[in-house]
Amino acid sequence: MASTTHRGPTDTGWRGGAPVERGSERRGTGGLAPFGGVLLLLLGFFNLLDGIAAINRSHVFVNGAVYAVGDLRSWGWTIMALGILQLLAGLGVLAGSEAARWFGVLILALNALAQMFFIPAYPFWSLLIIAIDIVAIYGLAVAGRRSAVE
Repeated sequence: MASTTHRGPTDTGWRGGAPVERGSERRGTGGLAPFGGVLLLLLGFFNLLDGIAAINRSHVFVNGAVYAVGDLRSWGWTIMALGILQLLAGLGVLAGSEAARWFGVLILALNALAQMFFIPAYPFWSLLIIAIDIVAIYGLAVAGRRSAVE
């Protein structure tokens, strides 16, 4: 029976045949900022298509929907503009810009609010987009906090 030795937190470990000192691993955000950036790009693409469809009064939307403010076409322009801003913010986040990360959080929050007004047009889709907005906000907001703690 072979005996094994336990290495403590201050010991060196072995990785790939070479000794590695504890704490020498590259610490980062765990991929949350790129994850948020990719979600921003995905949401921007979805909102861009959704806005174009609303501007053209496509048949995918609920007929006779009543809006608190504006009409389907005006919300289409709003959603399309937010989609373009999300695409720009997503590219900035993937490029590593801290300002783009916080701009993305702002745009995602505005998009979630706009989608609440867009619910009469396409209820389930709007609720899905709001949920993805919240996940992306979490990814972008926690990415900065985790890198500051580590």
